[in-house]
Amino acid sequence: MRKFKTESKKLLDLMINSIYTNREIFLRELISNASDAVDKLYFRSLVDETVSINRADLAITVAFDGNGRTVTVSDNGIGMSKDDLDKNLGTIAHSDSFEFKADQAKNTPGEEKGLDDMTDVDIIGQFGVGFYSAFMVGKKVQVVSKAYGSDEGWMWESDGVDGYDLKPAQRETHGTDVIVYLKDNTDDESYDTFATEMGLKNLIKRYSNYVRYPIQMEVTKTRQIEAEEEGETPHWENYTEVETVNSMIPIWKRKGAEVSQEEYDEFYKTDFHDYEAPARTFSVHAEGALTYDALMFVPAHAAYDYYTRDFKKGLALYSANVLIMDKCEELLPDYFSFVRGVVDSADLTLNISRETLQHNSQLRAIARRLEKKIKADLVAYRTDDREGYEKFFENFGRNMKYGIYSSYGAAKGAVADLLLFYSAQQQKLVTLDEYLEAAPEGQNAIYYAVGSSLEHLAKMPIVTTVLAKGHDVLLCPDEVDEFCFMAMMDYNETPLKNVSSEDLGLTTEEEKKEAEEATEKNAGLFDAMTDALAGKVEKVVVSTRVSDAPAVLTCEGPVSLQMAATMKAQMGDAAEGMPPIPVVLEMNPKHVVFEVLQKAQAAGDTDKVASYASILYDQAMLVEGLPIDDPVAFAQKVADLMK
Repeated sequence: MRKFKTESKKLLDLMINSIYTNREIFLRELISNASDAVDKLYFRSLVDETVSINRADLAITVAFDGNGRTVTVSDNGIGMSKDDLDKNLGTIAHSDSFEFKADQAKNTPGEEKGLDDMTDVDIIGQFGVGFYSAFMVGKKVQVVSKAYGSDEGWMWESDGVDGYDLKPAQRETHGTDVIVYLKDNTDDESYDTFATEMGLKNLIKRYSNYVRYPIQMEVTKTRQIEAEEEGETPHWENYTEVETVNSMIPIWKRKGAEVSQEEYDEFYKTDFHDYEAPARTFSVHAEGALTYDALMFVPAHAAYDYYTRDFKKGLALYSANVLIMDKCEELLPDYFSFVRGVVDSADLTLNISRETLQHNSQLRAIARRLEKKIKADLVAYRTDDREGYEKFFENFGRNMKYGIYSSYGAAKGAVADLLLFYSAQQQKLVTLDEYLEAAPEGQNAIYYAVGSSLEHLAKMPIVTTVLAKGHDVLLCPDEVDEFCFMAMMDYNETPLKNVSSEDLGLTTEEEKKEAEEATEKNAGLFDAMTDALAGKVEKVVVSTRVSDAPAVLTCEGPVSLQMAATMKAQMGDAAEGMPPIPVVLEMNPKHVVFEVLQKAQAAGDTDKVASYASILYDQAMLVEGLPIDDPVAFAQKVADLMK
């Protein structure tokens, strides 16, 4: 037995048990090596006239033996001599493919034969360790190879522990067979699926579907046998047939003019397991310092787990047509996490296991370009198909709003102009730009109201008062809306103002003066009401922003009653430590109820003042769409008024 070169046992153990985290990728690595071997022979045929190869004959074969528990990956590529086997497989982390790429980079063949075909030669291997992933599933591996132009075949064999054997072997043609003898099953691990037709086909489809050469397997099919005699029942029989399992040419590398939308739709539904065609399809083809192709889709509906913690964003990442990871999170910002698709680049600097990347700067560069493309397509979507865009926003708008909030407003430049809100005045969804375009001259803020539903918000006294003054109000029933607006603070330097918690600047100086005088005149009444509502309100004042309701609740400071309620619900028991929100009960001095309170105060009926103050507070809470502390007590007080 020959010993592995380098610190063999420790390094080999590292290769098998540490570098790779997913054992099923062994097939991806072996197929990638086979593809490289075929590429090398094809390249040689381009630059050496003595090598005659028909590219149509080049292929990779995957076979299995369920009884013998083996998996075999074969190719008819350039093959290896005895010395090649010793050097390439006996020296861990030696990459013949990497050397090949380096040599070609130094010695580009100029205008020689087949130069146009050189773009088709893209060696996958880099590190010389992918082969050893076979030992994750195999207790023994044999490699039978015959170099192109040689009459000798050789077999390399190892159990992946200390060393390997090299001995003569028979192989009819040039190429290589890698035979993996699967490990025995244990209580914790089963390897049987790797020696099944379905198991291997699924792995090929998942990881190697777009390898440029046909990956062929003998598959079992069923056909009907016609009855030999009249009246005899036809029966079915199984038969085997060699079938090409992979697609070879990725749809994202085909010219857009050559691909129909039906083909894009079918690819999306098949690869991303969706029952409905995507709402939008768009692609990016970039060349330069970093060359890559991207094909992206906007789903027609949200995934069942989209708004859960289990959802994982990301685009499928390929390198040289080989799947590196199902979902590369770095390629999508959170606010565009709904986008599905693929990115393929042979320029990525992969780490040694090809499961992650070494330099995130490359990903960041791609991600920035993709973000701009997504944004541009969504703008076009909104412009070209407003009805479709509104449906899209119904599915994914909440996530874009949350993206602004979770980024503390940093994302507003990217997505704020994509947001839609319901206009109380126009009675339809509008963008912030559309809101401002319709605003009267001199309006210097965007007004919004938050609550439980559009119907409820449209009837809120403060909203109807603002509308009566000729200003529109954005109705925001989604609990994330207020958090989003608070993070934004403004839109294109126009302040965003909550009608329930901020000074809207709509009160005239005369109205302010009247309110101050009325508050001072009724100071005793308001003190009594404040005492009756101790712990609930900070103070009671005359309102300048309500015209038809007896009273409303507002807040001093940026936090509204709705936001406070949402925060308490999210924090649970921890909410007990939250500082109290300064709530203000604003009274309408022109409402008949105010006269009743004035009379009760003048008569010294403190119980009546306290009871009415409590009723008005609970009414205002209900108008805000918020629960009251004691519904039974409230109902009893209302019943007492009816006696």
